[in-house]
Amino acid sequence: MGWVVIIGLVLLLMTFLRGSMDQRRPIDIIEFWTYVENGQVTGEVLVQDDDIRGENTADVILGKDKPRKFLVEYSYTTNEKFTDRLETAIVKHGHKASVRFKKAGWWQTILPHLLLTVAVFAAIWFLLLRRLGAAAGGAGILGNFGRSKHRVSNKEQTKVTFDDVAGIEEAKEEVSEIIEFLRNPQRFQRLGGRIPRGVLLIGEPGCGKTLLAKAIAGQADVPFFSISGSDFVEMFVGVGASRVRDLFKQAKDNSPCIIFLDEIDAVGRRRGATFGGGGHDEREQTLNAILVEMDGFDSSDQVIVIAATNRMDILDPALTRPGRFDRQISVPLPDLQGRYEILKIYADKVKCSPNVDLQRLARGTPMFSGADLAALVNEAAIAATLSNKEYVEQADLEEARDKVRWGRARKNRAIDEKEREITAYHEAGHTIVQVLCPQADPLHKVSIIPRGQMGGATFALPEKDRYLYTRKYCQALLSVCFGGRVAEELFCHDVSSGAANDIAQATEIARKMVLDWGMSERLGLIHYSDENKAIVPDFGPKEYSDKTADLIDQEVKAIIDEAYGHTSKLIEANRDKLQRLAQALLKYETLGADEVQQVMDGKPLDKPTVSDLLEIEHAKAAEAPQAEAAGDVGPLPEPGV
Repeated sequence: MGWVVIIGLVLLLMTFLRGSMDQRRPIDIIEFWTYVENGQVTGEVLVQDDDIRGENTADVILGKDKPRKFLVEYSYTTNEKFTDRLETAIVKHGHKASVRFKKAGWWQTILPHLLLTVAVFAAIWFLLLRRLGAAAGGAGILGNFGRSKHRVSNKEQTKVTFDDVAGIEEAKEEVSEIIEFLRNPQRFQRLGGRIPRGVLLIGEPGCGKTLLAKAIAGQADVPFFSISGSDFVEMFVGVGASRVRDLFKQAKDNSPCIIFLDEIDAVGRRRGATFGGGGHDEREQTLNAILVEMDGFDSSDQVIVIAATNRMDILDPALTRPGRFDRQISVPLPDLQGRYEILKIYADKVKCSPNVDLQRLARGTPMFSGADLAALVNEAAIAATLSNKEYVEQADLEEARDKVRWGRARKNRAIDEKEREITAYHEAGHTIVQVLCPQADPLHKVSIIPRGQMGGATFALPEKDRYLYTRKYCQALLSVCFGGRVAEELFCHDVSSGAANDIAQATEIARKMVLDWGMSERLGLIHYSDENKAIVPDFGPKEYSDKTADLIDQEVKAIIDEAYGHTSKLIEANRDKLQRLAQALLKYETLGADEVQQVMDGKPLDKPTVSDLLEIEHAKAAEAPQAEAAGDVGPLPEPGV
């Protein structure tokens, strides 16, 4: 049918082109009668309802090669004597001209325009709209917007199993029964049990929620439908709900399978909790569609919905009730053993030196997620490659750890000598308190090389993961925070803005001690912090009085002042050690924990200084052009070669 339309359009085009090639000179009726009376009209004169067409010999008389065609726009039907006058004039002069009258019916006038209009619309429908409609699944030109944007993958495409997931062993055990259901659903149906319809994975960003969902699909060897919560929402109203229905329909057609909704909080927020909330809201329509589709599951559908979020507190209660997302599995940050297992997985993918100590690296990466550890190993591999090393060494991993957490070291930044001295005493103050406070974490290293936004840094190496914070540990953290500011006051006789981050961290710790952890004797065991205000702003009265708010401020300041006083006494009692440590930092820039202890004990260090390292680099740079020039000449060839 498409070819028929194309051929018809070509014929119409040829007709119009032929008509356009028949160019006629327009004349008025008076000039026409002049040609007739003078006998200059030749050939056939075609008289139609609205015009007259013919040829005249006037141009031949003027020296032209052939007669020219003319066109008179004239309606002869209004003049009853027109026909007799024209025929009499033609016969009178005896010229070879004939008159033919053509009266067109109404259909002859309308039909060409009607056919042209139909042909154009048919061509547009066949060549454009029909293809778009087919691409939209038969839902019309806009139907493609209502189709789901999910990605489907099978076991061969994902290639992810539980062997690729580490650090979340409890979560793996919890989802193992889902895999068993997808593999053998009859086992559960025998006793009438019903497998959970939905599984909600909750955890911090980068903890492995998406990786765990892929591993479930890989272990069960079923199709994996993955889509993000933001993919449901478009500028067209109702598109999100349409995509939800399309996604669940395709999943049921391909069961058993897994639907993975990543970042479900994009559409699953608590209804009515925003200023623009309402039943007409596009996001709420999408959420309602998800709720309805999950209610429509049958026990024999064999479709498992897995969703992931790091904002469990803002999800709608209807989404997390039994019958929808029955299981809520926590995917926490990995502990020490978990970090070690994750590092082993990623370290096996790169060439590591046999001397690499992953256990030590795992100790030095508290609160790192799986994504952070993957980035750490990758950064170490890149650094080793740029240094032309054969293997990734421990130093590369340590530097990559610092880079991922605090930023890249800026070794080439020009620093004023006075600022460098202030930074050295500042970091020496942190280090002294870190070493002398028994409740603080062990020291790892200290450096005055700028890194990220910091002029220097003191790194700790925790011996274990902490899940509880005692009062003494919090007081030790506060003392470490104020070590830099106290050292600046005692040795530089001034203070700088370098303690801004320390003050912010100390304030946060002190407020949590008072508001959340009940570590204030004057305020008692009362929870004053209100996390819900971050979700729904509360314009009503505060939960505590102005007098209590003033008391909270006093307690926070008292805790900070107590920690500051304790730090001042500790540093004042060890002035000589801090002085030696600051001078060593100015000389070597970076010191490890063992080297710090040697300096504090008054022992000399056997390592090259910064000046020595610079001289070595300058020597290498000077030798390079000479070696290149010698290499250009090359040895003379042996005779006969």
